[in-house]
Amino acid sequence: MKNKFLLYIAGSAMMFASCDDFLDTMPDNRAEINSVEKVTNILVSAYPSNFDWLMAEMASDNAMDNGANHSYADKNQELAYLWAEKMEDGNDSPKSCWDAHYTAIAAANQALEAIELMGNPANLQAQKGEALMCRAYSHFRLANTFCLPYNPETCEKDLGLPYCTSPETEVKPNYVRGNMKDFYAKINADIEEALPLINDEIYKVPKYHFNKKAAYAFATRFNLYYQNWDKCIEYATKVLGSNPTAMLRNWKNIVLNTASNWSLRVDMYISASEPANLLMMTCASSWAYIHGPYRMGLRYGFSKELCSTEGGRAKGPWGTAGNYLPYRSMWGLEQKMACTKIGGYFEYTDKVNGIGYRRNVLVDLYADETLLCRAEAYAVKGELDKAVEDINYYMTTHTVNGVQLTKEELVEFFSNIKNMEIGATGNDRTIKKALNPLGYTIAEGEQTEIIQCILFMRRCETIHEGMRWQDVRRWGIEYAHNVDGQVEPNILTKDSPKRVFQLPTDVIDAGLEANPR
Repeated sequence: MKNKFLLYIAGSAMMFASCDDFLDTMPDNRAEINSVEKVTNILVSAYPSNFDWLMAEMASDNAMDNGANHSYADKNQELAYLWAEKMEDGNDSPKSCWDAHYTAIAAANQALEAIELMGNPANLQAQKGEALMCRAYSHFRLANTFCLPYNPETCEKDLGLPYCTSPETEVKPNYVRGNMKDFYAKINADIEEALPLINDEIYKVPKYHFNKKAAYAFATRFNLYYQNWDKCIEYATKVLGSNPTAMLRNWKNIVLNTASNWSLRVDMYISASEPANLLMMTCASSWAYIHGPYRMGLRYGFSKELCSTEGGRAKGPWGTAGNYLPYRSMWGLEQKMACTKIGGYFEYTDKVNGIGYRRNVLVDLYADETLLCRAEAYAVKGELDKAVEDINYYMTTHTVNGVQLTKEELVEFFSNIKNMEIGATGNDRTIKKALNPLGYTIAEGEQTEIIQCILFMRRCETIHEGMRWQDVRRWGIEYAHNVDGQVEPNILTKDSPKRVFQLPTDVIDAGLEANPR
């Protein structure tokens, strides 16, 4: 882990220090955190700076091979698309994702240790809540990259990850992966302890931190994945209030009332003043450029074919393709279509020579996705009328005419669409795929069709965010990736071990058990 390597560096430095110098420093060479200000400041580092969005989108059914005559912008585009065993290092790699999240966890643990050493005072309870939430969040994201999805029937044998709850004090600690049952229980414990402690008043810009609504939105998503449907519904309602449409993104304002300008619409999407946005973060990544409306990375991506047959420009329950507002804010080519939602910015370190870093601004928690989490939880519980009510809240702000449909109309629409055959192409693609839920069953007919509707809306809503990869894993959806020059496509079955990314090589070499592939 990255913070483990930092201890190696610190230990090497001590070898060359005098005895007096050594005795005058903290044993692990860390700065002493002994004030409210210092605790607050270290929590800025408790949010990860690298994500799996590129990998997850390429691995999901949101990507296809557009032909060897096109190139990729990042080798990991291809490796993730092929569900490869090993991937290359870089900002959008398993190694960067692993290091960034465990580094964020280390910062959270340093803050928690400092709070404890200071006597757990009342004026640091909000910071304690943020630290616990950050620790839970990074562990959760790591689980969804490097572990199988939570399944109550197999969680005691499915591999988890090391759950770090204190700063490292050993040069070579011994870590074990444990199982998913224990791992998720620890995430849940951190979330439950954190929620009552969160206080928005300690933040200058709350939406760059775990403010109350962001914390409950994260708890909503976690409990959906944890199959704790009642908690998912309870926490989503705390976010959405009695009038969910007031919290949802105003797509009419973005699409119908602005000039057709990519940068302007992206800036509106990621604005801290947008009520829908709950938690925003920055990261080092090329993803905004690779998926965006640029002639780079054309070989693998969310193509026009996918967009018009399986995505938001296919005929949906809202009627014609043009009635779905978010996909009227699409730019692109035949090989890839991009929605205006991720801000890409270049940080120059040398303007003369054009040297610097690609940065992204991401909105990872937002009200629209939280609403669809609640709708899914209602549907799985069989409370279909409430699920349909949430679907209609969603369509109020996401369609030109504010389409509203009855349960019977939604069921009829989706029941008339066949599940897409694995490997289907062109006009044989559909917006439905067979569902194989993990650890529970759903009834054929109304319940299945309402869930199909919600999953389709989630796919459209979360495009480019890597969450479709989580949904196809959670629902055991099987699909194929075509490969140019290969007669038969590669198929990802519901039981394939390739439904999880492999741990970074250096982590395996250090002794942590690899994922079976």
